[in-house]
Amino acid sequence: MHDQATFSHLFPATTLREYDIRGIVGETLHEADAYAIGRTFGSMVARKGGSRVAVGRDGRLSSPQLAATLIEGLMASGMTVIDIGCGPTPMLYFAATVEATDGAVMVTGSHNPANYNGFKMMLGRKPFFGPQIQDLGRLAAAGDVVAAAPGSVSTQDISEAYIARLLQDWDGGDRALNVVWDSGNGAAGDVLMRLVKALPGKHTVLNAAIDGRFPAHHPDPTVPKNLEQLVAAVRQQGADIGIAFDGDADRIGIVDDTGEILFGDQFLILLARDVLETHPGATIIADVKASQVLFDQIAAAGGKPLMWKTGHSLIKSKMAETGSPLAGEMSGHIFFADRWYGFDDALYAAIRVMNAMINSGQSVSAFRKSLPPVLNTPELRFDCAESRKFSVVAEVAERLRADGATVSETDGVRVNTADGWWLLRASNTQAVLVARAEAGSEAGLARLKATLASQLAASGLAPDFSGANAGH
Repeated sequence: MHDQATFSHLFPATTLREYDIRGIVGETLHEADAYAIGRTFGSMVARKGGSRVAVGRDGRLSSPQLAATLIEGLMASGMTVIDIGCGPTPMLYFAATVEATDGAVMVTGSHNPANYNGFKMMLGRKPFFGPQIQDLGRLAAAGDVVAAAPGSVSTQDISEAYIARLLQDWDGGDRALNVVWDSGNGAAGDVLMRLVKALPGKHTVLNAAIDGRFPAHHPDPTVPKNLEQLVAAVRQQGADIGIAFDGDADRIGIVDDTGEILFGDQFLILLARDVLETHPGATIIADVKASQVLFDQIAAAGGKPLMWKTGHSLIKSKMAETGSPLAGEMSGHIFFADRWYGFDDALYAAIRVMNAMINSGQSVSAFRKSLPPVLNTPELRFDCAESRKFSVVAEVAERLRADGATVSETDGVRVNTADGWWLLRASNTQAVLVARAEAGSEAGLARLKATLASQLAASGLAPDFSGANAGH
């Protein structure tokens, strides 16, 4: 155990990310890191006059011990800790909001592989990210923490209140939908099983057991192969919709009634139209990876589309700044400030997607087919060293500017051409570069991909574009 006289801690630089702290358990993330986060974050809360911190954890095998050590660190900083136990990340956000805590920490590896884990934080009712995470690292290294009498910890089951609040915004009445859910062995399982029992209709839940080994498939609903089981079940049952969650249930994936996958920028159109009925003229935010179709459709529905940086903390902050009632990312983070609290919550988004589907009076597949056809790539990921990924994007941007290209640098580079657009940005959570391209024709898409490939090659990367076409 540490005390103030001896406490100081150096985090591996790769773990202090833009909007969370994340690493490989036993390699770049250890119990000592969890203690240091608690000790330092608790001190930051104390210096703002706070004393109460909520803590939750996902279902990973390493989460119980990391959470226990984190709580030790928080208590050493004098914090009164409310331990809500295992559940989805948004349930912790809910607890922090309704209990009006001064801070919150979720132990979660999100959608990363089973050997990863990490920490998502709130300071007050706001996301804790960017420079704040770097400050935490500096304070820990300097041993700059408060001297405090030991705090305390109590457990609190918030799940019943959370489920009741989710159900409060169900608008479907007794409308009996046939829904297949895939919890992906993630942290939503127990809450989801109780939620669907209270909803009308037929509900089938796949992989409900919380299992940090993720035996069925990787818990990332943006990757089509992870949705194969859900697609098969939707088709077999003739379901109205399929809904999937990531490992900590702050991201959602949707499959329509024919088993076709809807991407985040597609179902956000459905949600935007629904929200704009009651908030005409509102600003709707989407990240730089989203289709131009989304921004055009928001405008067509009377909204003000705003393109912003990828990252749940960045989007939440922009929503608060602009008063936006709805925002979303390609990755399936959906944020409602309309009737909800402004944080990303896949369980709540599921309720609102079902509401919007019922309100639209058409099937999800009919909605999907009504959208303007474009050709685009799925999210393309290229391995790139942590130490190199941001500099590659900077090199590409510099070359494009020198060529006089039309470039948005909101987040990475998004390049508009006569054919359409392409995007290259560095992932904030993995050692990869992320790319997308979208055009009105096969030939146009081929030209965009060729330009992207040549830019990557000029920075010493050899991208593989096999299987990189998708129409939607």
